[in-house]
Amino acid sequence: MFQLSQTSYNRLKGIDQRLIDIVTMAIITSPIDFGIPQDGGLRTVERQKELFDLKKSKCDGYKNKSYHQSGRAFDIYAYVDKKASWDRAHLKTIADHLILVAKRDFDINLEWGGNFKGFVDMPHFQIK
Repeated sequence: MFQLSQTSYNRLKGIDQRLIDIVTMAIITSPIDFGIPQDGGLRTVERQKELFDLKKSKCDGYKNKSYHQSGRAFDIYAYVDKKASWDRAHLKTIADHLILVAKRDFDINLEWGGNFKGFVDMPHFQIK
């Protein structure tokens, strides 16, 4: 049984409460521990543009807005062997669990960036 760190909770501030509730419930029964990375929650237009300029996002924050800007997205990392991991298998396992919890317990269709066509974004989750 895992729990989200205070740092990860702080990084979720300002996002849709339904997403916070999903993450809070899912972490308890997740098969792999996970956390929220820096910039994994709500983003300002300016920060989104910086990430775009650094090639860390496909959204520029102006013409092409990120779901992070409206609080309808979050990112994760797996926490394995006391360190952050972006291993695809770990992220897929966590994603399957988050999607299950979202649907089963909240009747929410959580979209996973690992299923995106073109630019695959394994750590990313969003709601429309």
